[in-house]
This record gives sequence, structure tokens and C-alpha cells, in this order.
Amino acid sequence: MTNNDIGRIIALPKIVDPRGNLTVAEEWQSVPFDIRRAYWVYDVPGGESRGGHAHKRLLQLVVAMSGSFTVTLDDGRERKTYLLNHPWEALLIETGIWRTLNDFSSGAVCLVLASEPYDEDDYIYEYDDFLRYVQQRGGDSSPQAQACSE
Repeated sequence: MTNNDIGRIIALPKIVDPRGNLTVAEEWQSVPFDIRRAYWVYDVPGGESRGGHAHKRLLQLVVAMSGSFTVTLDDGRERKTYLLNHPWEALLIETGIWRTLNDFSSGAVCLVLASEPYDEDDYIYEYDDFLRYVQQRGGDSSPQAQACSE
């Protein structure tokens, strides 16, 4: 991932089987960090959004386990929107990236694998604070995610 990229789609291993397909996510194999927390978002009412924050240290891998939704990433200079709708595709979100999840289909389930346990101090909730954080940070990208090859 270069400094100019906002997010990266990672193809998770997909094992096709007539009895049902299987996808695997493993630390430092398909997931470029230690998995310290997993959570999922579901039953999102129509028209609602999730996210609306950035993290100072946390890396995330976001997967549409069922259904679909969009993820808009913002590095303070540009925005990029991804449609997630396959359970074998994951979106890597680096540190210092504002994210918003929208357009949840009925029955959508969003799985998030995170590099750190929950820490309230890691969150940036106000967009103006995020822009100041980006300016102070100078746009460095996370060395953790760069260390893992696809």
C-alpha cells in the first residue's frame, strides 16, 4: 500500500465446496495484523449509517458477511468509497482514516477484525479534530499494514 492509497481490498482465501463455501482469515497471512478484537454490526435500520470516526492506532479489516454496504474512507485530502458485498473480500482500513458505513442492505452483517482491544482514547469523533490530527501527523501510513504482503 502506498501513501496515496485510501484503503485496500484484500481477497481472503475462498474454498469452494458443493456443500458450502468457506473463507478463512488468519493473522499475518490474509490479515496484516494481530487480531485483538472482532465484532459485527447488524440490523442497521434503513437510512442509518455507522462509523463516523477515525482511529489513532487501530487497524481494521471490514467484511460484508451477508448483504452489502458501502464504506467511505477519508484521509483528510481525498475520499474513496468501496462497495462491500462478498464475504471473501475484506477492506483494510489504516490508522488515521475517517470511515463511514452507509447503504446497508436488508439483512447485512458487517464483521470487523481489529488490531487492538477497545480503547476510547483511540477514537477521533469530531471531523475537525480529525483534520487537525491529519495535519499534525503529516500523512504517515501505518508500518504494521505495510509489513504484510497480500
